[in-house]
Amino acid sequence: MIVPPGATIGIIGGGQLGRMLALAAARLGYRCHVYAPDETGPAALVAARFTRGAFEDEAALARFAGEVDVVTYEFENIPTGPLAAIAALVPLHPPVAALETAQDRLAEKAFIERLGGRPAPYAQVDDRAGLDAALAEIGAPAILKTRRFGYDGKGQARIDGAADADAAWEAVRGAASILEGFIPFDAEYSILLCRGADGEIVTWDAPLNRHEGGILVTSDVPAGPELASAIAEAEALARRAAGALGHVGMLTMEFFACRGAAIFNEMAPRVHNSGHWTIEGATTSQFENHIRAICGLPLGATRRIVPRVAMRNLVGDEATRWRDILADPGARLHLYGKDAPRPGRKMGHVTRLFGDSEE
Repeated sequence: MIVPPGATIGIIGGGQLGRMLALAAARLGYRCHVYAPDETGPAALVAARFTRGAFEDEAALARFAGEVDVVTYEFENIPTGPLAAIAALVPLHPPVAALETAQDRLAEKAFIERLGGRPAPYAQVDDRAGLDAALAEIGAPAILKTRRFGYDGKGQARIDGAADADAAWEAVRGAASILEGFIPFDAEYSILLCRGADGEIVTWDAPLNRHEGGILVTSDVPAGPELASAIAEAEALARRAAGALGHVGMLTMEFFACRGAAIFNEMAPRVHNSGHWTIEGATTSQFENHIRAICGLPLGATRRIVPRVAMRNLVGDEATRWRDILADPGARLHLYGKDAPRPGRKMGHVTRLFGDSEE
């Protein structure tokens, strides 16, 4: 199904990813209608229409679906039941199956294993006794992660030994979890993939990612020739995953490189922070290609347009340095319009493009 320019795209979620999707859609002549619980979010500030409503409100979501031509979402912590109801009324991309898989870390890892991928060692943890059993199986150090609703380091607790188990269980508030073993890795990187409804797939150069406190700090492209084999393995897995899910739109998968092998970390059925560099650094950004895919348009080329691209998140008070950043002729500043900086809150990002003569 082709959704032509001039139509209205519904975006569920009002954060910065929704904002950048709406801006990309506007360039192609689409209107965007954002649905979110908070009317002051970054996406609402740039959308043609906004509806305030709870993600669990099926009646409100059905009314929203009746006012748009296609629906997408900008983050994965959304109940799938109401979305399934939307899918019966209007095209929804990516599919609910992708969201259900990504929402549950246990289901996600099992899915990847069925496709021949390799996650870090893990064990299911349903109760406090199960944590002891998992520690006996996996060992320490390890990290306890809630199976659902965790992002940017939330819903996680590090365990360096058995003495940390009680505090870790309290930190996740007794939620169903997994215990994931630490692995020595050489680098972190992600695969950025977009799949059209016709099965066409495009990918971008894999960014080398650096995290602090569970939050992405920098993405540098390209990742480097020493990671070539791990990146090729990861991209092949991502392609298999997209096909198995019947995915339409952006699919991002994060990996660790371990002695030339690709170790799966997690996936997101959406545009992703590590792909922000594509706005200025690639022929077609992840945001534009997501819009193209969900509307049935041809996908755009993904070639990197300069030898190197560096993206840095502006977290908390870092965004208050906007004057200094704007004074740098090589900096491309993106501020998300959030009302107040807080520790750990992504307020914007800055991208720098490097030519052959620049370091």
